[in-house]
Order: sequence, then C-alpha cells, then structure tokens
Amino acid sequence: MRGSAAEPDRRRRWSLHPLGLTLGVGLATLACTPTLIPRTGFFQGLVSGVMLAAGYLLGVVLARLGRRRWSRPSPTARAVGWVLLAMLLVPVVVLALRYGYREQVAQAALLGVRPPTVAAWLLAVPVAVAVLAVLVAIVRGVRALPRWPRRVVVGLGVVVLALALVSIAGIPGVNPARAALDPAFAAQDAGVFGGATQPTSPLRSGSPASALSWESLGRGGRTFVSSGPPAAALAAASGRPAVEPIRVYVGLGSSSDAGERARLAVDELRRTGAFDRPVIAVLTTTGTGFVDAEAVDALELAWGGDTAVVTSQYSLMPSALSLLLDGDRVAAAGTTMYDAVRSAVDTLPPGRPRPRVVVFGESLGALGSQAAFASVDQVRDGALWNGPPNSSPLWRSLVAGRDPGTREVRPVVGNGERVRFGGGSATPVLTTSPPAPWPAPRTVYLQHPSDPVVWWSPRLLFQRPDWLAEPHGDDVLPSVRWYPLVTFWQVTMDMIRAQEVPFGHGHNYGPESLDAWMDVVPPPGWTPADTARVHAVQEAGGLPTPGA
Repeated sequence: MRGSAAEPDRRRRWSLHPLGLTLGVGLATLACTPTLIPRTGFFQGLVSGVMLAAGYLLGVVLARLGRRRWSRPSPTARAVGWVLLAMLLVPVVVLALRYGYREQVAQAALLGVRPPTVAAWLLAVPVAVAVLAVLVAIVRGVRALPRWPRRVVVGLGVVVLALALVSIAGIPGVNPARAALDPAFAAQDAGVFGGATQPTSPLRSGSPASALSWESLGRGGRTFVSSGPPAAALAAASGRPAVEPIRVYVGLGSSSDAGERARLAVDELRRTGAFDRPVIAVLTTTGTGFVDAEAVDALELAWGGDTAVVTSQYSLMPSALSLLLDGDRVAAAGTTMYDAVRSAVDTLPPGRPRPRVVVFGESLGALGSQAAFASVDQVRDGALWNGPPNSSPLWRSLVAGRDPGTREVRPVVGNGERVRFGGGSATPVLTTSPPAPWPAPRTVYLQHPSDPVVWWSPRLLFQRPDWLAEPHGDDVLPSVRWYPLVTFWQVTMDMIRAQEVPFGHGHNYGPESLDAWMDVVPPPGWTPADTARVHAVQEAGGLPTPGA
C-alpha cells in the first residue's frame, strides 16, 4: 500500500499543469517575435524559456484560485485533455518557430549581421524547455523540503529581495547591495586592460609629473591616459600641426568623495595648462570607469590634439549594475565635475581667453552627465550625449515635450533651436534638419531606433510606448509589436547584445560621434570636407587600441 501511495506522488511531482503549460507556451511563442537586436537560437531559448516559466507560474496560480469552483476531472478525461492540448500546442510552437526564424533573418539583413542557421535556430526549443525544467525543479524542490528548512529558505529569499529593493530605492547612505558588490569588483579594477603602461608625458594623469598616482586611476583610468591617436594621425586628420592632447582622470583610489575628485581634477587641469586650450571636454564614464574611446579620439583628431579631456571614476561595478544601484553616484559624478570645471573657467582673470567647456557621456555616462543641467537652456558651450538611458530625466522631458507630429525615435524639440536628435543615417545632416537656425550653444543626442538602452523601461511591462505605437525607426522591422510582459523581457535581453551589431545600430555609435562633435564644437572655419578627411583617417586605421 505504501508503494502504491508513493507512486501517484512521484507522478504528480514530475507532471505539468495543463493551464500553466498553455499560458506558458502562449507567452513563449509571443517571445519569438522580433524586437531590436537579432537573436541566436540559444538566446531565443533563454528569452522564450523565461516567458514559458512565467506563463506556467501564472497558470498554476490561476488554477489554484479557481480550485474550489472546478471539480477534479477523471483520469480518462485528463488523458483525453492532454492529447487535445498537445494537438493544439505543437502546431502553435512549430508556426511560432517558423515565423520567428523568418523575422530574425530579415532583422539580421536590416542590421547587417549574419543570420542564424535553421539548425542553430532550433536550439531555442531545448534551451527553453531546460529553463522551464530548472525553474520548476527549484520551486518544487523547495516545496518538498520539511517545514523548517523550507521556512528558512523562503525567509532567506524574502530577506534578499528586501535588501535588493532597499538598494534600488536609492535611500541616501543605505545600499547593502552596493556595499557587498564593491569589494567583489575591486580586484578587477586593480588590473590593466590591453597591456596599458604608465604614460611618461606630463600632460597625462598618472605620469611621473602628476599628483595622481598611476595605481590610483583604476583599470578604466589607466586605459584612458595611456591611449589616444598618435601625432601623425592628429596632424593628418586636422590638417594642422599636431598638439599633444591633455587627458586628466581621477580614480576612486584618490578619493571616494565626488567633490574631492572634482577638486583634484581641476588641480590637474591647471598643472597641465588645460585652461589655455580652446576646448575642455568634461566626460562622465561608464560604471566601471571606462571612457568611450571613439568619441574622445574623434574630438582630438578634429582639433589636432589641441584639447583637454577630464573625467573621473565613480563606481567599480559594470554599467548594468550601476544603473540599478549607483543613481546617486552617477549624478554626483556628472554634476560635481562639470560645476568644478565651469567655475574654474569662469574665475579666470579678465581678458584671458576662456576655453569652451563641453560635456559628453555615453549610456550610463550620458545619464550622469545630464544630471548637471535642469534644462538644455543651462548648457553654455555644448553637449553631446550618446545612447541616453530611458530613465534620464532631462532626455525624458525633452522627448515628452517634442513638437507635434514628430516621433519619439527622432523627435524635434522647439523646432531644433537648442537641441537636435540624430543617430544612424540622420547624424551627418543634423545641421540642416530641421531647416531652421541652430545657434550655439548646441546640444546633440545620438539615439538609434534599435538601441535597447534608450528604449528599455519598466513601463514596458504593461504600457505600449510611443516608439512602438508610431511608425518605427529605419533599423527596426515594421513587424515589431508590443506585448505585455513579453516585450519588456525581450528588450531586457536585447541590452546584453546591444553592442554586438555594426556601427549605426544598437548601442554602437562609434564614428558617428565625429559628425555630432562637429555640430557641437567645430574648429574655426571647419567644413564638411574637413569632417570627411577625419573620417578617412579613422577608416584607414592606424589608431592604437586602448592601452597599446
């Protein structure tokens, strides 16, 4: 009798819930629809697998809520039901896979990447099933534990969730997740990237002449100060004798306080003679402290090196984690550095030429850099922000107040008088579109329609955004649609591969920064032919890799 009683228990342990499976397959098939970045079969399996598990959980919960109203069917009825369910779901899965593959091939062609093979695409099925199996096994394993161990596991899960929510809430001085993660990433920050070596030039932070030690700069800082275009490239690109660029960087090894790092940076700018340069660019880095090399190189190439670039490190964590946990540090880094440099320039002696103080940030750096301004009217000398996260308050206010009839992916604000939006094929024509005056100072946002960093938002869970309600951008398929819950997860996974696409798509801006810089802060007498010459130098290669 004991064995016969245990046998149904084992069968129930490995059985699946029909309503859960139906809703799960429904969400998993919707997840086969395209979004912004082409997917491999493996990645599609991860996307569909999580949706399969989410739908399964929803179905189980709904069935439990209605348990008292519905009678339990007989074994024969259950068997017939499973056969009918299989006859319904199998064709649905086959059609979804076929449609998904066709759309992925079209999307890959649109973005200029290699499409998956049929065999690679079919890998999505076992991966999705494996994701569901693992998640269901974890839940059932916890439920199978004796009472006290189960309560301990559930209690620990609640505590971890509570700590995560407190960390994300941004309460000043209370961030347990950050306190735990910072030491974990500190060891990585102590290394070097690409064989970076200490610079000998006194115009670089971390050099023997600098008050900031090489060791204090962090991994991203050491990469930044030890790289850049060679003199020959600077001269060829600018058409003038090359001047060695100034690069100032303050790492967390110098101070954990944003205000103190800004003060040290201004001291470095004075030491290097940066206030005698025509342009000072204030950058905000990514979470780990890295600087967008293409954007910095483009500015230095166009100006023949007669520039100073200054930035600092504010975090040890990757940008994805910093976006969740470092909101206060990101904003403080962008605000304090700009305010300190701006103040130093404004207090230069009367009659002395003042450099133009422009700002730049990409991705998380754009979020922090924008924090220094309540509106674009406060931008005094120019700004360039690439791929701003959707949570950027300044960007959101501008896009929300765009001129009637213009799209979220390519908005026009105030007839383009102070700020213009480009990206992809639209970048080189910003000065003429819209056809209206664009006096200095100029602000430029570069945002690709296919950049998930720009369009990801928690609101995607239950609200269709304008960029999917309006005509799509030129590198997004017309077939992309919004689905509750599903689109949020698809775009979340798109962010992981957003830089694995060619320049001009996704979160990959590269050479576009040059065109935008020449709208914001061009050298005197600059012409489109000059911009073409710099592009030719960039395309010819010969620029050293970071740290080389």
